[in-house]
Amino acid sequence: MQFRDFLPVSTNTGLKESMVGALGAFIGLCGTGLICQWALGIEAYWLIAPMGASAVLLFAAPASPLAQPWSILVGNGVSALMGVVSAALVPDPALASALAVMLAIGAMFLTRSLHPPGGAVALTAVIGGEGIRQLGLGYVLLPVLVNSALLLTLGLVYNRLLGRRYPNGAKTAPNRHQTADPEPSARLASATDIDFALGKHGELLDISRQDLQDLLQEAQLHALRERVGTVRCQDVMSKDLVVTTPDEPAMAAWQLLSQHRIKALPVVDGEQLVGILTLHDLMIDRENRQPRGLQALETRTVAALMTREVRTAWRHQPLYDLVEAFSDGGLHHMPVLDGERLVGILTQSDMVAALFNLALQPSLTNEEAPPLVDR
Repeated sequence: MQFRDFLPVSTNTGLKESMVGALGAFIGLCGTGLICQWALGIEAYWLIAPMGASAVLLFAAPASPLAQPWSILVGNGVSALMGVVSAALVPDPALASALAVMLAIGAMFLTRSLHPPGGAVALTAVIGGEGIRQLGLGYVLLPVLVNSALLLTLGLVYNRLLGRRYPNGAKTAPNRHQTADPEPSARLASATDIDFALGKHGELLDISRQDLQDLLQEAQLHALRERVGTVRCQDVMSKDLVVTTPDEPAMAAWQLLSQHRIKALPVVDGEQLVGILTLHDLMIDRENRQPRGLQALETRTVAALMTREVRTAWRHQPLYDLVEAFSDGGLHHMPVLDGERLVGILTQSDMVAALFNLALQPSLTNEEAPPLVDR
């Protein structure tokens, strides 16, 4: 243990986020209090002190597992119940207080609803005064669950209006192929790996599995950026291109793809890129998603089948910028431009070879690393 262990820990939270959290707590508590006091007509104990702690989590740390809806509602509810039971069974306030918090923590762990303000909710049931004691089991419903539900409702609205992801559950969006597999960039750090690390750690961490996985992925991508930051598209792209024109017969384009064993042809008008023709364009009708017959190719030109909206790169662009497009984005080929002039094409094979070559050069820094390919 050192002196710096007692110094404040950086939260990496900006001024804007801090102000948003503080304002949210004001709105949440003020709204909860006014609704309970005036709209619901609750005259006494309409707002209990532990709601202030719940507001801190809900508005200032909405990504925390301890601030999720289940934790707020169930955590506060079971804690209130444990506090009422302890106050009824144990006459001594000190012993009852300790017992209430102990039972509350145990109940929250059992119900997977750990919420730190729950300890204060349980304690309030014991030391909140005669009025709280007279409420008995009613304390669980009014004010605890009503306060918690109103505060949570306001928190849901506030966080959603600000574009925050709340509740902070697991991402369930399917990948672009509409299968259950995670995106390629997320497969090196699977949920199973995260669960293993958390299980080995043993202690409760105030961060969700999903956020841990996202942080690990971002760290890996940052490391990759540092590694390949000086490698440009022109270093690894194919320069001796096989191209076609809009007026070319589709069958002639098919023969070019077959002869050169490639999967895409840039479509050019002079040196200017106007589209791209892929095997998918030739084989699948884009409108009805049905296979094309050979007769359809014999009567069509490249212009009728090509994809006109083409994602491109520029020749001096860092290779790292395109990693996500080729992995999670599912691209297989990307034309490379110099101004409006087509100068190359980058494929998944080029990307794999470049990253593999970089992996074989672990001792080189970005400044020392030579271009991977000199075409």
